[in-house]
Amino acid sequence: MEAKFADVPDALWKRIQPLLPPEQPKPRGGRPRVADRVVMAGIVYRLRTGCQWKALPNEFGSGSTCHLRFHQWCEAGVFEKIFAELLRFYDRKRGIKWQWSSLDSAIVKAPKGGTSRVPTRRIVRRKASNATS
Repeated sequence: MEAKFADVPDALWKRIQPLLPPEQPKPRGGRPRVADRVVMAGIVYRLRTGCQWKALPNEFGSGSTCHLRFHQWCEAGVFEKIFAELLRFYDRKRGIKWQWSSLDSAIVKAPKGGTSRVPTRRIVRRKASNATS
């Protein structure tokens, strides 16, 4: 595993740690929780490399733990908060030119020809021609 994926840098962690939801109490005990920082590093590793959750290296805890926490944080809006915080940080540091934006796309020819046209279903309702007033 490459060293750049092994951990979340300290400066980044200081910014995103307060945005994570607190650990829920375990009234019946149970296994100790894998540290959020380790799990976040595992999530970043998974997103950067494209590996399967179950194929995550053991340094990040189990793939199931990282996957579960990823879904919990998605539902809690954590990644949107992180994105907004990092945008604010970058805007203060370097400045973002908010008056323009760019969108990238790619157009690829359909494999096997794709020449037959299939009728598309309308998504807007037609108004009735004999509507009563």
